[in-house]
Amino acid sequence: MDHQTEIPSTKPLSNEVSPGLSKRSATGHLARWSLILGLCAASALVMAYFLEENSQPGTNGMFAQFEKPNSPFEFEHLTLPREEVLTGGPPKDGIPAITKPLFIKPSEATFLKPEDRVIGLRLENIERAYPIAILNYHEIVNDNFGNVPVAVSYCPLCDSAVVFDRRLKTGEREFGVSGLLYNSNVLMYDRGGNPESLWSQMMARGVSGESVDENLKTLPLELTTWKSWKTRYPDTEVLSEKTGHERDYSKSPYNTYFKRPGLMFPVNKTDKRLPIKTPVLGIWTEKTSRAYPLSAFSADENNLEQTIGGLSFTLQFEKESHSLRVVQADKGIQYAYSLWFAWYAFHPDTDLYSSNPKISIPK
Repeated sequence: MDHQTEIPSTKPLSNEVSPGLSKRSATGHLARWSLILGLCAASALVMAYFLEENSQPGTNGMFAQFEKPNSPFEFEHLTLPREEVLTGGPPKDGIPAITKPLFIKPSEATFLKPEDRVIGLRLENIERAYPIAILNYHEIVNDNFGNVPVAVSYCPLCDSAVVFDRRLKTGEREFGVSGLLYNSNVLMYDRGGNPESLWSQMMARGVSGESVDENLKTLPLELTTWKSWKTRYPDTEVLSEKTGHERDYSKSPYNTYFKRPGLMFPVNKTDKRLPIKTPVLGIWTEKTSRAYPLSAFSADENNLEQTIGGLSFTLQFEKESHSLRVVQADKGIQYAYSLWFAWYAFHPDTDLYSSNPKISIPK
């Protein structure tokens, strides 16, 4: 995580004096936190420079350079290589998931610019937009669409967006941010489990605890611009900036990260067919997977009918918002948005779509 501008703090900071603290002690408390956060930011920048200048992502030796977490989670049944589960910096819940989201009307969302990106979700005759500017600091929103409990998840390091149904075999669960990473991707955890299970966002699967190897049900979503979503769904609800946490949502902690070609954390495999930070829409079934890079599309409102694993779906590219969405899909089609490096790390056998079928894209 690139914290050159600001980092998601490990605790909500408030200008109000907490009960039991005098103004003087509260000021000292905030000063200590400022020093701690400054040191964390400096460490993150040094680590980012080291990775970009002296390493290639995907080399297994790189994992030895990172601190192994002293984790509150149970790893006895972990299905991931233990040495590749890394701490991202903030501890468990240091990046606070939103559990009681508030929503506002589009006319009240004055903090959003037309080009700002949002995750859009339509379910149970309800439309809602979740600004990436807010998700940068929270990564998970636990929400409900009628009787359907959902988790809207976003990992800034992978630019990955996936929405899950929160109903598990063990019952309905609320998800939090574990503070751990695998292949530079967030590991979520389910609150209330005994023990609490870890879940990989990009795998959509439990990787430890009592829910190990359980698959999460994904739900349809879009990653698009506020203008595009609002134009098509003028009655949409919008996640409010009133999250219960003091953050400056107008500033992204990841601006520098997206401008640089390198990664902050290692991944166990890479592929050179595309630049590692190329945005893709990844489609998968039980049998196979395929990546659709945004760079392969150029025509406005270009509909593309496709089949994968014997199932059909239709994609639509919108030139103005430079976004790709699924407009029709057979049952069994699942998809997620991410950067190419993340998609490939979790789907190494993936096909790669080319807009010119005569051009071969070898591995």
